Amino acid sequence: MNFLEERIVKDGVIREGNVLKVDSFLNHQIDISLLEQIGAELKRRFAGKKITKILTIEASGIGIACIVARYFNVPVLFAKKTQSINIDGDKYAADVESFTHNCLNHVFVSKKYLQPEDKVLIIDDFLARGAALLGLTEIVRQAGAEVVGIGIAIEKGFQEGGKIIRDKGFQLESIAIVESMDPATGSIKFRNS
Repeated sequence: MNFLEERIVKDGVIREGNVLKVDSFLNHQIDISLLEQIGAELKRRFAGKKITKILTIEASGIGIACIVARYFNVPVLFAKKTQSINIDGDKYAADVESFTHNCLNHVFVSKKYLQPEDKVLIIDDFLARGAALLGLTEIVRQAGAEVVGIGIAIEKGFQEGGKIIRDKGFQLESIAIVESMDPATGSIKFRNS
């Protein structure tokens, strides 16, 4: 069992509806030491890749993306879910269905910050159905840039997202892959990596 799997077993909470709550350490209250371990592990897994940008989606992926970006010494760019007066000019956009919030988000990135020469590593906290990642890969495609890999903290291996992303040929690296979880017993099984 790796460091993230151990933390999920220790502090994660399984709820009905395939919900794994990790808000005490990953996506509400954040354990920075754990994020440092995630950053180091994703640096190891994507060693040798030329990466010029880290891309994520607001909001839960931003903390992880920032730590990973330190390891690659590149900027973080995040797809926004809401328009503001600060965003000017042309944008790349995609529609993304949120598993967690059960809604459709129109996400966008300013064309000013994503160029055709960019080599992009996409980072997120969770992978369930793959909608967020498909939206982000579509934004990178619109820019004419290249997705060089996708790094995920926790993948729900019993949902279709990981298969969809891998079948598209992307290098997908998930630190913890949950094979099954039972809210009645609180038990969780991980895929052997």
